[in-house]
Amino acid sequence: MRRRDFIALLGAAAAAPPLAAYANTPTVGYLGNIPSVESAWFDGLVHRLGELGWIDSQTVAIERRWAEGRPERVAKIAADYVQQNVDVIVTYGGAVTTLKKATSTIPIVFAIASDPLGIGLVTNLSHPGGNVTGFSDLQTDTASKRLELLRQIVPQLRRLAIIFDASYVASVREMDNVQNLARRLSLEVMPHGIQRAEEFDTVFEAVRGQADAGYIVENSVVNVTRVSAPVLRQWPMITGSAQSARAGALIAYGPDLAALYRRAADYVDKILRGVKPGDLPVEQPTKFDLVINLKTANALGIDVPNSMQLLADEVIE
Repeated sequence: MRRRDFIALLGAAAAAPPLAAYANTPTVGYLGNIPSVESAWFDGLVHRLGELGWIDSQTVAIERRWAEGRPERVAKIAADYVQQNVDVIVTYGGAVTTLKKATSTIPIVFAIASDPLGIGLVTNLSHPGGNVTGFSDLQTDTASKRLELLRQIVPQLRRLAIIFDASYVASVREMDNVQNLARRLSLEVMPHGIQRAEEFDTVFEAVRGQADAGYIVENSVVNVTRVSAPVLRQWPMITGSAQSARAGALIAYGPDLAALYRRAADYVDKILRGVKPGDLPVEQPTKFDLVINLKTANALGIDVPNSMQLLADEVIE
């Protein structure tokens, strides 16, 4: 081979994609819901996969699709991933039932799900079996803790509104837990179930003038971050998402959801290396965050006890 031809060959090799791009590169399909809420979590998932050797567009192909609160999109994306025969699907709890109907063979990892055993996503937490596993966010189990915190920060609480997704079993179960406990505490309970994201703004506007405070059971349909900060600061409420407190809600207590997405990457790694999803136990959060928005507290004239501020993982001033 002549020298100039050899040099040209080297240049072409340097410019070419990595060898894995020509091989049978595995594909991870991500089925998310609300991009504005989940994009940072998805980025953490991708970053952790990279740390484990699964680099997007090199050693793995990562696709992302967003349902944007529309159930019909979940079914369409599920069908697309099944037709594409991706190697694993990462998603959220609300999409798992639809995915299970679409495939019993492609591994499904839910990064977050409320009460996965109670709502039938798996039949056993330690040995899920089948093609589904993932991470419980324990939102249903920590409902009483959130109500306790709300009563501490709003001691005059007498009438409690609960906004929840009436079409999602886990949200209904959390609402039931809160309602039963609130009634035992002699609180007047005002539950408001919605079924479409478009209903949230109307219901939120109606109930905040009727109740002393709100308990928001968040999911893809009930999304507090849809509401502007000035409006959120007009009514005390608690949610399970730190993002909502950062957006203007008074207080939030719940799992570190970003950490669960990173841990989901570890399960994807194991599955791509041959572990069956049914052999991976459904795990629980190891860290919970208490976030207090003092801007909202000041706007509402609420004096947050110093003891509570000291306990908080984040205080927004």
